[in-house]
Amino acid sequence: MFSKIKTCATAKEIWEKLVQICEGSDETKENKLTVAQQKYESIKMKDGETMTEFDERFCAIIIELNSLGKEYNNRELVLKVMRALPREWDVKTMAMRESKDLNKMELHDLFANLKAYEFELETRSEASPSNS
Repeated sequence: MFSKIKTCATAKEIWEKLVQICEGSDETKENKLTVAQQKYESIKMKDGETMTEFDERFCAIIIELNSLGKEYNNRELVLKVMRALPREWDVKTMAMRESKDLNKMELHDLFANLKAYEFELETRSEASPSNS
C-alpha cells in the first residue's frame, strides 16, 4: 500500500489516493453495484441451507448494497426473503403475509420467526417415528 502513496506530497493527496484504491473509480463502483444487485435479485435459499446460513448470506448482500448507496425499505426486504424461500415455506410465509404488517416488520424479526419455525419443524421430524 505504501508504494502506491509514497509519491503523494500532501495528506490530501494521500487521502484521495487511498479512497481511489479502496473504493475504486465511479465506473468500478457502478460495476460493484450492478453485481451486488444481481446477487440480490437472484438470491434463493439453497437446498440443505439452514435459515441461519441463509440469513447471513442475505444480510451480507444487503450490507454490500448499503455500502454502495443502494437501500431497500423493510417491506421490500421482507418480501424478497419470503420469495427466496423454497416452496415448503409457502404456508408459513402466506400466514405471515396475512397476519403481520409487512411495512413494520424488521428483517431480524422475520428471520427470528423463520428460525423458530424451522426449529419447530426439526423437532417434530425428530419426534415422529421413522418409516423403516
